[in-house]
Amino acid sequence: MEVIHKIGRRKTAVARVYVASGTGNITVNKKELNAYFTTTTLQYKVNQPLALTNNEGNFDIKVSVFGGGITGQAEAVRLAISRAMCELDAENRLTLKPEGLLTRDPRMVERKKFGQKKARKKFQFSKR
Repeated sequence: MEVIHKIGRRKTAVARVYVASGTGNITVNKKELNAYFTTTTLQYKVNQPLALTNNEGNFDIKVSVFGGGITGQAEAVRLAISRAMCELDAENRLTLKPEGLLTRDPRMVERKKFGQKKARKKFQFSKR
């Protein structure tokens, strides 16, 4: 099996994933998965597409991720891995699609507008 390359994005985080057959090692930015994503919630998010498609321990995954925060990065990695699992086997799409793992989350930070304090918050209004 050749190496499969996929990209996942979330907010401003971009994850590049390289999937090759192996023993189940996941490396994120040259660190082990548990060292990079320290909380169990984030580790669960990254492993979710592998668990749903019964591919835990079948592939070595190298991840390069940058931008955004730690949660956005984890969700970007999850999307990239999901896309890679779909390319491996078309039947995986039927299990990942209903879980919402193939949907790119479009929500971004709203920009700050001039004449306002933040994106939606206004300066205090003075009548007199």
